[in-house]
Amino acid sequence: MIRPLILCAALALSACNGASTAVSTAVSTRDAIPADLAGKIAKRLFGAARRPSAAPAEPFGSYAKGCAHGLEALPETGEAWQAMRLSRNRNWGHPQMIDLVEDLGRHMRGRGWAGIYVGDISQPRGGPMLTGHRSHQMGLDADIWLYPSDRIDLSRRAREDLSAISMRRSEGAYVNDRWTADQMELVRRAASDRRTARIFIFPGAKVWMCENATGNRDWLRKVRPWWGHHYHMHVRIACPRGAAHCENQSPIPPGDGCAEARQWQRNILNPPPPDPDAPAPAPRRDLTMADLPHQCADVLSAPSR
Repeated sequence: MIRPLILCAALALSACNGASTAVSTAVSTRDAIPADLAGKIAKRLFGAARRPSAAPAEPFGSYAKGCAHGLEALPETGEAWQAMRLSRNRNWGHPQMIDLVEDLGRHMRGRGWAGIYVGDISQPRGGPMLTGHRSHQMGLDADIWLYPSDRIDLSRRAREDLSAISMRRSEGAYVNDRWTADQMELVRRAASDRRTARIFIFPGAKVWMCENATGNRDWLRKVRPWWGHHYHMHVRIACPRGAAHCENQSPIPPGDGCAEARQWQRNILNPPPPDPDAPAPAPRRDLTMADLPHQCADVLSAPSR
């Protein structure tokens, strides 16, 4: 087995080719991150991986501390979608996520859109990213633009330059006049998919949908208010069946979540006074390989597809 250059470089190995069979066996059977790898900054290793592993698709860890074997690329341009910001190389996801995104694009094409624009999913082997997200680490998260696409023949350059459009007003307490029933249908369709665990979107959008959704409203409980997310919605699917080393989020609270969204709205409009006794937030540090599941060392060292 030949260890990938990204891992060899990180470990300062002098020879990246011809690694011994003994080392390969140790890699595949270990139950802890090797000591010489444990302290390495994980985003540098995963950010350097340009291709997925050749192993079957399997996520490891959690949405914010994980990695994945066998991710698939969302085709850069499909019948009803385009992957945006291609220079980031983040259009990789678990096959179930790729299937959901493609279904969503086809559905919105039926609504009169050209399709959907898809932002970040995951890196080729998941893991922490060099910039941006704390989640998106197992191929089970995807950012779908709220932009009503009218063409899906954008050039690579245009996909770098085109700006998404904000849908919020009053710092996210309300939607603006760009928000329509089509955006709600985009959210509803994604939330109604049995694979979807959560959708994160700005509070004003959730409140608007609470006030305007008709018919079966069960899908609303999956839609949760969160900071930002006024240019796109964040779709998160549950751990696939049989993924023994994948950690789901805690269950969604009972109810439709509308009261919670309205509280978010009130807090935006009339911010509560700061708590003088609240401890200062701890600074975020970069995750090291020791913070990730031990299988993530295998993910990095596996042959590329």
